[in-house]
Amino acid sequence: MRYTLAFDVYGTLINTEAVLTSIEKLVGNVIAAPFMDTWRDKQLEYSFRRGLMDAYTDFSVCTSNALDYACIKFNTNLSPDQREMLLNEYKTLPAFSDVTKGLEALKSAGHRLFAFSNGSKASVTTLLTTANILHYFEDVVSVEHVKMFKPSPIVYNYLLKTTTSEKSKTYLISSNNFDVIGATVFGMHSVWVKRSKEAIFDPWGVEPTIVIPKITDLAKKL
Repeated sequence: MRYTLAFDVYGTLINTEAVLTSIEKLVGNVIAAPFMDTWRDKQLEYSFRRGLMDAYTDFSVCTSNALDYACIKFNTNLSPDQREMLLNEYKTLPAFSDVTKGLEALKSAGHRLFAFSNGSKASVTTLLTTANILHYFEDVVSVEHVKMFKPSPIVYNYLLKTTTSEKSKTYLISSNNFDVIGATVFGMHSVWVKRSKEAIFDPWGVEPTIVIPKITDLAKKL
């Protein structure tokens, strides 16, 4: 069977930790990793909170606000140029090493591939273009059109309508627990990309359809 495959972008296809080197240069090696983790965690938290408040804004605003929070928490003063440099780097992050081969195999098998993100269509398109993987996707589906963030069922329903796909023939692929659980509860198939052996799946009693360590392992699972 050929499926509609909706790929989360940040942390699944694109390596958000690639920004660590630049952070180390700005804040030092000691706090760089926790600084980066705080930035990413708050970025997601802010999107969740805005969704609950029905106060949508572009995901880049969540990213910017989260960076400011990390600076306050770690008592780090970035100059306007340094801050802008980090935010711009977040727009040009690289893909994980397994992504190109994995997408190529899935595309060759006849599956429909879509990038599905909380980011704006313009920013995600730029990101995937820079990573040289945009051409694998039929389209970029962004939450901006419904002004709500994943894991709201509103967003997953929008994905199905946009791709003209059925739940039973659609997979959400993500390394993010919240996204996998959200799609699964909505009724779609799901794939958790467990990129680290230490990664823990939220113990909610909701399990992904498939678990893989790399995108290259997906084609043989479908």
